[in-house]
Amino acid sequence: MTAFTRTDTSLLGKWWWTIDHWTLAAIALLIGFGVIMTMAASPPVADNLGFDSYHFVRKQLFFMPIALVCLIGVSLMAPQGTQRVAIVIFFFSFGLLVATFFFGFESKGAKRWINVLGWSLQPSEFIKPAFAVVTAWLFAIKSENGRAIGQTAAIVLYGLVVSLLLLQPDFGMTVVVSTVWFTQFFLAGLPLLWVAGFIALGIAGSVCAYFFLPHVASRVDRFIDPTSGDSYQVMRSMEAFMKGGVLGRGPGEGSVKTMLPDAHTDFIFAVAAEEFGMITCLLVVGLFAFIVLRGFSRIIKETNFFILLSVTGLLVQFGLQALINMASTLHLMPTKGMTLPFISYGGSSLVSVALCMGMVLSLTRRRIGQETNL
Repeated sequence: MTAFTRTDTSLLGKWWWTIDHWTLAAIALLIGFGVIMTMAASPPVADNLGFDSYHFVRKQLFFMPIALVCLIGVSLMAPQGTQRVAIVIFFFSFGLLVATFFFGFESKGAKRWINVLGWSLQPSEFIKPAFAVVTAWLFAIKSENGRAIGQTAAIVLYGLVVSLLLLQPDFGMTVVVSTVWFTQFFLAGLPLLWVAGFIALGIAGSVCAYFFLPHVASRVDRFIDPTSGDSYQVMRSMEAFMKGGVLGRGPGEGSVKTMLPDAHTDFIFAVAAEEFGMITCLLVVGLFAFIVLRGFSRIIKETNFFILLSVTGLLVQFGLQALINMASTLHLMPTKGMTLPFISYGGSSLVSVALCMGMVLSLTRRRIGQETNL
C-alpha cells in the first residue's frame, strides 16, 4: 500500500497518482545499478591516478541527492513550469558554455569544462535537455499561431549552440543535439525538400569533421582499422565481454577495470559485462528501451503539440546517448566520450540526465481531461 490515498489533494498526493510508476521504477533500477557499478569500477581508476580508492565514489554520491532532487522536483511541475525551468537552465548553461572558452580548462584536447565553486561542470550536458524543451516550445509557437517566428528562432538557436559545441570541439554532443533538433523539426512539419537538404548537410558536416578535426579522423580510422592507432581501451573492452560470458565472473572479480583509464565513465558497460555477464547487460539494455518506449506510449494520443515535441526530443536524446555509449563499448561504432545515463561516473551527466527524466515524468503525467494511456 502507498502512503497516499486517491483522495489526497496535496502536492505529493497528486504527483503520486498522476506520475508514471513504471517509468519511475525503471529509472530507480538504473540509478541503483549505477551506484553499484561506480563502486565496482572506480576504485582501481582512483588508485591508478593517485587518489584514495573511494575518491570517485564519494564525489558521485555527493551529486546523487542533487540529481534526485532535480528528478523529483521537476516531475512535480506542471508543463508550464517545466517550460520555464528549461528556459532558465538553457540560458544559464549557454552563458557557462561561452565562459568555457575564457575560463574553462582543457582535457583530452577539448575545452568543455569549467570550475564552479570548486567543482568541474560540463555546461553542454545541461544544454541538452533544456535545448530540447526550448526548441519544442518554439516549434509549437509556429504550429499554434501559424507564424514562422518560432521556427526561425529555433533555427537561429540551433546554429548558435552547434557552433559553440564544434568550437570546443565536441562532435559527439553536436550529433546528439542535431538529431534531437532534426526529429522535432520533422514532427513540426519540415518540408520534404528541407529533409533532403538537412540530410545532405549532415553528411557534408560529417565529411568535414573527418578532414578538419584530427581526433574525429583518428577515431574513425581506428574503428575501420584497429591497427592504425591506439585501440587499447576498445580491445580491452571486447575482452571483458568475452571473459564475462553469460553470467559474468562475479561482483568484484573483473580485471578490465584495473587496465582501462575510463573504466568508470565511457567503458563502464564493459566492466558490467565482465562482472555480471551478458544477461545483466541485456536487462540494462531492456531498461533503457523500456523507458523510451514507455514514454512514447504515454504521448501517442497527446494533443498538446509542445508536450509531444518536448517528450519526443527528450526521449530521443536519452535513448541515443545510451545507444552511443554501448555501441562504442562493443566496437559497433567509433569511440565517443559519452556517458551511459545514470550508470557512468560524472556529476554533470548524472544531474543532466535526472533533469531530462524529470521533465519527461512531468510532461507525461496524467492531466484532467486526458485519456488514460497504458
